[in-house]
Amino acid sequence: MGMVVIQWKSWMFPQDPNEDTEWNDILRHFGILPPKEKPKDEIEEKVLHLQKEEEVKPYERMNLEELKEAEDDFDEADRKAIEMYRQQRLKEWKCLQRMQKYGELREICGEQYVKEVTNAPDDVWVIIHLYRSSIPVCLLVNEHLSLLARKFPEVKFLKAVVNSCIQNYHDTCLPTILVYKTGEIKGRFIGVAACGGIYLRVEELEWKLAEVGAIETDLEENPRKDITNMMTLAVQNISAHKDTNTRSSDVMKPHIT
Repeated sequence: MGMVVIQWKSWMFPQDPNEDTEWNDILRHFGILPPKEKPKDEIEEKVLHLQKEEEVKPYERMNLEELKEAEDDFDEADRKAIEMYRQQRLKEWKCLQRMQKYGELREICGEQYVKEVTNAPDDVWVIIHLYRSSIPVCLLVNEHLSLLARKFPEVKFLKAVVNSCIQNYHDTCLPTILVYKTGEIKGRFIGVAACGGIYLRVEELEWKLAEVGAIETDLEENPRKDITNMMTLAVQNISAHKDTNTRSSDVMKPHIT
């Protein structure tokens, strides 16, 4: 018995072939209806996207090595743009290298001081903390510097046990924080008071380092200001209270004629 092939005719299905119906889906599956047309908005959106991609300069997709190899293929206007673009890429690359190189508080000894601090690259700020682990404030400063090292990875944060760098250094001078740039000291904080006190907060230390230019802080004002204002207010309240007590006692005194 021969196979009977039924040919479907589109006129047998008067409904819109682009209509979303189960029956139309079945007909598309068997190839009786053509695939559903995509909305014009979607097509226009893809065309605009392709046109936008064409507008992007080819050198904007290149790395530094590819830019160097292809620079002869561009005109003078493109070459100027490429040079600016190359400088931008180079700056980004240097920043990435620093982030990979720093980003932590590293321990060094006295023998490494010249190499790590004095002879550091001219464009790198170096912050070194001379400490003794037996002094609680020194440990607090190390904790804060560790946090700041992660926040400002372009800055070199170091610490060193003071005895390995300076012999017979007095405990009253600890903690000691030295800030270097181009091999010169740009800032120094010597002793507990200069570093911020025994209750030093990391924001206060960040502000101090920003004041000497070592870091670019996002703090809008000195966090120590709030504490100073509170202390001033407390002193004023105490003075006012004493003054009130004095006036009250004067009223209670017998009047002597």
